Amino acid sequence: MSEYMDFFARLAQETSERKREFLQLGRIAGRFPVASTSEDGEISVWCSNDYLGMGQHPAVLAAMKRAVDEYGAGSGGSRNIGGTNHYHVALEKELAALHGKADAVLFTSGYSANEGALSVLAGRIDDCAVFSDRLNHASIIDGLRHSGAEKFIYRHNDCAHLEELLSGVDPDRPKLIVTESVHSMRGDIAPLAQIADIAKRYGAVTFLDEVHAVGMYGPEGAGIAAREGLAAEFTVVMGTLAKGFGTTGGYVAGPTVLMDAVRAFARSFIFTTALPPSVAAGALAAVRHLRGSATERERLAANARLTHGLLRERRIPFLSDQTHIVSAVVGEDRLCKAMSALLLERHGAYVQAVDAPSVPKGEEILRIAPSAVHDSAGIRRFVDALEAVWTDLGGPRG
Repeated sequence: MSEYMDFFARLAQETSERKREFLQLGRIAGRFPVASTSEDGEISVWCSNDYLGMGQHPAVLAAMKRAVDEYGAGSGGSRNIGGTNHYHVALEKELAALHGKADAVLFTSGYSANEGALSVLAGRIDDCAVFSDRLNHASIIDGLRHSGAEKFIYRHNDCAHLEELLSGVDPDRPKLIVTESVHSMRGDIAPLAQIADIAKRYGAVTFLDEVHAVGMYGPEGAGIAAREGLAAEFTVVMGTLAKGFGTTGGYVAGPTVLMDAVRAFARSFIFTTALPPSVAAGALAAVRHLRGSATERERLAANARLTHGLLRERRIPFLSDQTHIVSAVVGEDRLCKAMSALLLERHGAYVQAVDAPSVPKGEEILRIAPSAVHDSAGIRRFVDALEAVWTDLGGPRG
């Protein structure tokens, strides 16, 4: 028994610095970004990934309720064994059309979409060389690791380094370039035109993660590549239903031959229960609404611009003004957590402190997400509160 106690003690010691506590939130339907907690009462949420408020949209809620009444709570099985509902198929067709691709495959999460698709696309082709941005998401890292393919990591958004690595590989080797369009923590945008040009010159297949862009950018919410007129230049597009579309799930879209391979070999697709039909129905309603409405995207952009401007006025440093992800730079773990706690305690404003492993140690941030459902008065009150906390705790100025 002592050997187990030693194991538990070592594990507890390793965990102690990274132990996480989770704030229990009740997002109040129809009133978001207002939420309730057992200890703090009603608060305002400033770090949700429901960027457009589609998780509260009447059309989405109605579609989910109808589907529950029609088909019950769960899907009943994996996609291959009794779990495929017509809402899954309709959603895949809608997502393929959104991105101008031949086909799409639906997963239960964005993480499983990246992990499953990349393990197949990089792993089933002999001697594939993969070129991945240094700051790509953990799901990309895990998918490439599980693929067994040789990886070349280029500096974040550094196309010169990407080309240098590509030039050092046998021209006849199959090549895959993987990047996020909007980086999840920094909020900056990849140089997609340069990456597409490099891929073309070196004969590389491209895999573009648009998780933090779908719904929010481009015509019909198709993402950054579509906004830049580059959608056709990227072979496979990956997205989520859990952010701009307000529900849950993930997907990849691309050529039929690649999507068929994903369906045939991706373990995270094959060996899991399919999304409940109600979730697929809600996501389908969200995608269709955002393809026909720019109102939410315009509100999101305006709120992001206002937040950037107010932070500049107060010299509170943040990483990028390119997107709606506003990462205020704190740079120290305890200070970041103290700021988050004080914002909640004094001002009823919830922003999660983001630390390792989500960001490197010493690069801790408050990841602020002004959404389409915040209003300008609320944004001003929030920045005033942040300024007060920043001053009281001696946050860095930029």
